[in-house]
Amino acid sequence: MLELQQVSVVFADGIPALQDVDFQVETGQIVALLGGSGAGKSTLLRAIAGLEQVQSGKVYLAGIDITALPAHKRNIGLVFQDFQLFPHRNVYRNVSYGLEMRRWKKSLVQERVQHLLELVDLAELSDRPIVKLSGGQQQRVAVARALAPNPRVLLLDEPFSALDKDLRVKLAKQLREILTFTQTTAVLVTHDENEARLMADKVFYLQAGKLVES
Repeated sequence: MLELQQVSVVFADGIPALQDVDFQVETGQIVALLGGSGAGKSTLLRAIAGLEQVQSGKVYLAGIDITALPAHKRNIGLVFQDFQLFPHRNVYRNVSYGLEMRRWKKSLVQERVQHLLELVDLAELSDRPIVKLSGGQQQRVAVARALAPNPRVLLLDEPFSALDKDLRVKLAKQLREILTFTQTTAVLVTHDENEARLMADKVFYLQAGKLVES
């Protein structure tokens, strides 16, 4: 589903962030990227998403070269560390946002959002304001919103880092079940090895911008 060939990214100050990275994720597979601060984990995610310019190498999605394709045309879902939910929208309208932007029919939006809210166990909170949700509930809304447009790949950038340890473990297990059930191809960035092992089918380590399979 996703393949990077010899991908390198260099920051504006000339410092290399990624060096000749070869990386492959099969359809429906969950892969975790582990590494210390500054190892290049988030940069690799941003390069896949089209938010970071690739200086050399290629990024392929389902066999198609997307290296130069703008981020909004890649059909890749993102879940950020701080969730980046819309505080002025309730749970339902956060999840429906991407579908509204794609001009889905209202009946199809309702069906898709209802299905996802049931999947993440938030169906009874569809009208609840975002600011009145717990951290764990907000995380599940963020996942549902990212899954709504049926992305080819879901990217998760330290999605549990703002939560306490017990809740992180619980949500990691729950999220793996959701991704497995929906057969979603996913790449998770984390600094927590236990979290990576709980969620992923395969774990890679990043060190100084270079990738090492565990």
